Parts: sequence; C-alpha cells; structure tokens
Amino acid sequence: MKKRELGALQAALAAEHAAVYGYGVVGGRIGADRRTEAQAAYDAHRARRDALAREVRDAGAKPVAAAAAYALPFPVPDSASAVRLAAELEDRVAGVYSDLVRAAAGERRDTAAGALRDAAVRAVRWRGESVAFPGLAERATAASASASVTPTG
Repeated sequence: MKKRELGALQAALAAEHAAVYGYGVVGGRIGADRRTEAQAAYDAHRARRDALAREVRDAGAKPVAAAAAYALPFPVPDSASAVRLAAELEDRVAGVYSDLVRAAAGERRDTAAGALRDAAVRAVRWRGESVAFPGLAERATAASASASVTPTG
C-alpha cells in the first residue's frame, strides 16, 4: 500500500472515531422522533471504524487511536443543535472519504466511494437539503473551521 493511501485510510479512521464520539452526543440530545435514525448512523460509523482499523492492521500499520474526548464545533443543548451536529459530522466524514477515493484504487476505492455516498445521503437527511458535490475539498475547507469535531487535550 502506498504511503498516501495509508495516510488517507488513517484519516478516514480518525474521522470515524470522531463521528462515533459525535453521535454519542447527538444521541443524548436528539428528539425521540429521530432517535432511530441517530442510532443507525452511530452503528454505521462504528462498523466503518472497525473495518478501517482492520484494513490498517492488515497493511502492517498501527491504527490511529481515538482521542479521549473531542471538542464540538458548537454547543449541543437540544434536539435542533443535535440535528445540526449530525449533518456536520456527515459532511466532515464525506470530505475525508473523498480524499480516500482519490488516494485508493480497486476495491478500497469502491468502498470509500460507497462510504462517501452514505455520508452524503445521511447529511441530506439530517439537513433537509443537499450540496452539489459532497466531499469536495473546496467545500470541506470552508466548513472545516466550524464543522469539525477535533480531539481535545
């Protein structure tokens, strides 16, 4: 595996760690009407995180560890802000998977494209509207200052 591809794989794993953490916050604040949707997204991110960790190990590298805590991009005191956080988590994950699509080939590229699509669809469901090209670096750069969940400490 090329160094660039392994770096993109590790970045996707780090994004999934952050998404799992973020969905823990979402789940604690989301209204009952969207709790099933939040649980499904949480489960999907956990499964992708675990699969990515296996891929990194299979490549002979040590998977990047999850941070003990992550700084949220804004306070999440209620259901409306939890919905907004979920959409932003999906945007961030889509951006990282677009990098993996660019770096990978073959089956890994197909899997990354599927993960990008899944994140984009979830973002649309949370937000209620779509963007023209989910995961594009130009969009991710503009959103990353306010949308990322970053490790603390």
